[in-house]
Amino acid sequence: MTHAPAPDRADPAATKAPRRGLNPWSAGAVLIAALVLAPILSVVGIALFPDENIWPHLVSTTLPRYLANTGVLMAGTGLLTAGAGTGAAWLIARYDFPFRGWLEWLLLLPLAIPAYVGAYALVDFLEYAGPVQTGLRQLFGWQSARDYWFPEIRSMGAAIVVLSAALYPYVYLLTRAAFREQSGSADEVARSLGAGALSRFWRVGLPLARPAIAAGVAIVMMEAVNDFGTVDYFAVQTLTTGIFSVWLQSGNPGGAAQIAMVILAVVVILVTLERASRRRMRFFMLSKTRRPAARTQLTGLKGAMVTALCAFPFALGFVLPTGVILSHALANAEEWADPALVRAAVHTLTVGGIAAVVTVAGGVFMVYGVRLSGARLPRLLMPVTSIGYAAPGAVLGVGILIPLAALDHVLADGVEAATGIDIGLVLTGSAFALVLAYAVRFFAIAQGAADAAMGRVSPNLAHAARSLGRTRGQVLGAVYAPLIRSSVASALLLVFVDCVKELPATLLLRPFNYETLATRVHQQASLENLGGAAPAAMLVILVGLAAVGLLARANR
Repeated sequence: MTHAPAPDRADPAATKAPRRGLNPWSAGAVLIAALVLAPILSVVGIALFPDENIWPHLVSTTLPRYLANTGVLMAGTGLLTAGAGTGAAWLIARYDFPFRGWLEWLLLLPLAIPAYVGAYALVDFLEYAGPVQTGLRQLFGWQSARDYWFPEIRSMGAAIVVLSAALYPYVYLLTRAAFREQSGSADEVARSLGAGALSRFWRVGLPLARPAIAAGVAIVMMEAVNDFGTVDYFAVQTLTTGIFSVWLQSGNPGGAAQIAMVILAVVVILVTLERASRRRMRFFMLSKTRRPAARTQLTGLKGAMVTALCAFPFALGFVLPTGVILSHALANAEEWADPALVRAAVHTLTVGGIAAVVTVAGGVFMVYGVRLSGARLPRLLMPVTSIGYAAPGAVLGVGILIPLAALDHVLADGVEAATGIDIGLVLTGSAFALVLAYAVRFFAIAQGAADAAMGRVSPNLAHAARSLGRTRGQVLGAVYAPLIRSSVASALLLVFVDCVKELPATLLLRPFNYETLATRVHQQASLENLGGAAPAAMLVILVGLAAVGLLARANR
């Protein structure tokens, strides 16, 4: 007796005869993948064939400095976040101490603070006229800066500290999950062999959590490469600031694309190293029942010290910037009624909302199209589309604006030649480029959420709907949509929040005189007007807190 082969799991809606070629859903998935990858390929093409090749000049002058500063920034931020995030995760996972339950979630809150906002707050707090130095002069009777030494605030070291304070939760979140999943048996065996607390950490806990630490540090280092607001404010010349300098100040888009391609190479190296570090490491549970490690109770001085250690990164990454920004926002209440702030908020809500809907819709469409397809091309392209999240916003700005501007001029000239009407720059003269950049940059979030949600839906439900005569579109709307609704809503919020905080791509791609909350914060802070920047910064923080709350709820 022979049996017909079961339908492919990746094609849950297919119950009829095999199809040849790509169906419309699969073709749409390929088209979406092409749109997401186009800016990256555009950067490579422009860099290899620029109108004016300044590569030899870059190599002999500024590029070594940009590379060295970027390397130091990445290494310093990676080391600090690895130490702070891993240490906090170990203490939270293995010990009970005062306020542990609160700190477990409070340590995530710095994710709500964009690094550039933290930079503005730190300078305001520590500069010569700030409360720290003013208090020191009053306390010790010093008259001027010549009477005492104070570290330079706008420096590479300060940039590393600010970025680390804002980004360590990536390492903390992944590593805490890894420590939680470790069996208590290994810890008990090490304890029975006489290993102390530090020895158990170094020889048992840390090696098992190394893949999670490596993944978190890789994310942190990519975010450090992407940063513009912090390094620009601290006058640290990195590859990202080099793009702005070469393009906007020197007027050479080809040179900016060449620097952008160097950033892409750095990102690819980071991703490759992170994956290679995990390739040879395999850890397995030898028992179906996993008993978590028991937490050790800490009281008295030890408990207070551990509480202080865990509270420090939270205070530096959230309490300090929020306190400084909130004080300025309250002291400059008239700024809340500034029409420019209202316009920036409207622009942010409009562009961020449209981008979130477009991105999530594209992610759902692509995942569903790939699941319907038996072809290899859509399946191969889907994982590659996540590179947009790793690519810095400045790189995407180069890859989008240059070809889009050329297309815009061709379109305008064609319409004018045909109708005599000058329609102007429709694509680059509007927020279209911003929406496209946001969609490419954060497509990985939407795709990942949709893929995980659809993966939890039994294929039998789609088979049943198809057997009752429903079309593929009706299956998506009637079967999948109700079951993936919460995941889609979460993806919408996360993409929207990231759009609100995105600065480099927004600065490059916004139309003339078009401000968002992020660009308004940057513009006012660059003019040393923190009072004018504070209301917009507070709105950005409040939006970020919504995403952190969602993240904390999902990781309970």
